[in-house]
Amino acid sequence: MLWAATVVTATAFLVTLEVAARLYGLPGPITNQVREVILPPKSGFLLYASMALMMVVLTWRQRFIAAGAAIGIDVAFLLVRWVFGINITDGHPFGNGALWVILGHAVIAVARRRGRERVLLLKGVGLGLLLVAGRKAGDTWLLITSKTRPAVLDQYVATADRALGNPSWLAGRAVNASGPIGAHVLDFVYIQLAVAAVVVTAYQLRNVAVDRRFPSHHLVRTFLVIGLLGPAVYMFFPVVGPVFAYSTDGGHWAVADLWPHTPPPIHPPHRIPFDEITPRNCMPSLHTAWATAIFVHSRQGPRFLRFAGAFWLIATLGATLGFGYHYGADLVAGVVFALTIEAGLRSLAHGWDRSGIQLVAYGALVFAALLLSYRYLPMEIATHPWVSGPLLLLAMASVVRGYAQTTKLWDPEAAPLRQPEPQPEPV
Repeated sequence: MLWAATVVTATAFLVTLEVAARLYGLPGPITNQVREVILPPKSGFLLYASMALMMVVLTWRQRFIAAGAAIGIDVAFLLVRWVFGINITDGHPFGNGALWVILGHAVIAVARRRGRERVLLLKGVGLGLLLVAGRKAGDTWLLITSKTRPAVLDQYVATADRALGNPSWLAGRAVNASGPIGAHVLDFVYIQLAVAAVVVTAYQLRNVAVDRRFPSHHLVRTFLVIGLLGPAVYMFFPVVGPVFAYSTDGGHWAVADLWPHTPPPIHPPHRIPFDEITPRNCMPSLHTAWATAIFVHSRQGPRFLRFAGAFWLIATLGATLGFGYHYGADLVAGVVFALTIEAGLRSLAHGWDRSGIQLVAYGALVFAALLLSYRYLPMEIATHPWVSGPLLLLAMASVVRGYAQTTKLWDPEAAPLRQPEPQPEPV
């Protein structure tokens, strides 16, 4: 029932976003995904990562066949484009094969499988397609924020950020000083966040093909819920980020050319008009939220995976600040947002108890308090940094501590994910 409800909800959500995008004369997530069956995909890495998720329900022999088929189809596409002189100017030269393999397994599930085998394979296909659909839905959400929110609140967040020491300005100068290698590493980490999530999820779901069932909770659930709820907050708190609001990247819409060398002066903030192209996707930082979720779920893995999860979180924080995509206040809100959602989904999987309810309620309260303080108390925050700065960090740290204590985060052997009981075959 849960999988059926998820499919119905996701379909309704995608249709709604498709209609909303069409109202602005642009293709929505469904259209963009259908195009990638033939046209060069926006992210070939994401499609192969999605195929890897789908393959957790397959045997090793079936995985090798699926991977070989995807590569073969991509080679065929590449040769056809080369023969006909089709230049790829926007998109990746590979990835179509992975999408074809995912869709092919949906057909196999319906036409060739029966009973629990069909259900398991369809769940695998659904898992892969959900990751792809989530990316397309996110792109459409960002389009909607830019079209429906003509004014942004960057001055409010930048003012409040003074209490944290203007970390985006500090990190921006550090990235500039690190040279091209450091910038390329951070850029790769930032762009390929979904691929890192697939690596952790693949470890969590490594026994699905043997056990013939999914664990009650895994990273993809948290990843998708963060992506679903986060953009809704953008609609209430539109922010474009310092690289657009305070540098030449924002064109004539920018307040001034200050980032990353000159912190903005403290003065009463106000809404500023901005273009209808730049997404209002800063508050909260969803990249920080996703990286936090990756870090949390990697705690149950081997030492290498735990180190990788920690690295990805640190590098993502550096990228979000160092490239000027976010203010420090966004990251604080992003951590609280992620842990609150993760706590809710864990409680949903393991059963609600007093500690779970309290943690979710407290996290939601802290998140709301952060947003309200950024919006209505930025001058008070900025003019008393030695008080407000530690308070903001302590608010975030209290949620982190509560989550760590409730879930025994630092003990990878504690509270393993509960496997659902196997269901009898239908008569």
